[in-house]
Amino acid sequence: MLNLRIRGEQIESQSGEDWTLYHGDCVRVVSGLEDESIGLSVFSPPFSNLYIYSDYLEDMGNCATHEEFFAHFNYLIEQLLRVTKPGRLCAVHCNDQTRQKGVEGVCGLYDFPGDIIRSFEAKGWTFHSRVTIWKDPVIEMQRTKNIGLLHKQIKKDSCASRMGRPDYILAFRKNVMNEANYPDPVAHTAEEFPVEQWQQWASPVWMNIRQTHVLQYRDAKDDEDERHICPYNLM
Repeated sequence: MLNLRIRGEQIESQSGEDWTLYHGDCVRVVSGLEDESIGLSVFSPPFSNLYIYSDYLEDMGNCATHEEFFAHFNYLIEQLLRVTKPGRLCAVHCNDQTRQKGVEGVCGLYDFPGDIIRSFEAKGWTFHSRVTIWKDPVIEMQRTKNIGLLHKQIKKDSCASRMGRPDYILAFRKNVMNEANYPDPVAHTAEEFPVEQWQQWASPVWMNIRQTHVLQYRDAKDDEDERHICPYNLM
């Protein structure tokens, strides 16, 4: 996958043992990869119009509405289906987004995961599974100051109170036309993958993700970095 060229343009890249890193827009980079060459994709997309990461027109986060975001996102979903091997998976991290009264006229939640599922299915993927990742509502309250999570709201009008928002991992599978001729299964022995580990991972709710164990942006961010470093939880 080195020396990737798209429409005659060289894509900057670095590589090492078992890895290659491309510096470029994700849709353009994926569009240059070979058909059915990827076994697993794992990513967290921009959360619709929540953040504007840059002023580039191709930046998915540079959008005004949810509809604009998915008009961009659908190009990636389509390309991911093309480059994914039959039977293999794509995993997407996301969560519900808040709706603000000053912007949308109401306080509530937007079903961002639901629109992701519908968009993947419309492009030919099969919705395979969902993991709910427990998040501490106290940490969310301290970070967002959302009125629905404040204890004082219980005393004022509990009808406006709400639960905290978990994160989700949505898994999608590229269909295999004939399971009897599944071209590239991924098999494990009991020693490689003990039943106890599988029982833990098969749980639909993961309770052991350390919410504060993240990449510290003050240590990792350079002055010239663009906005929002996306500090995901480290396993």
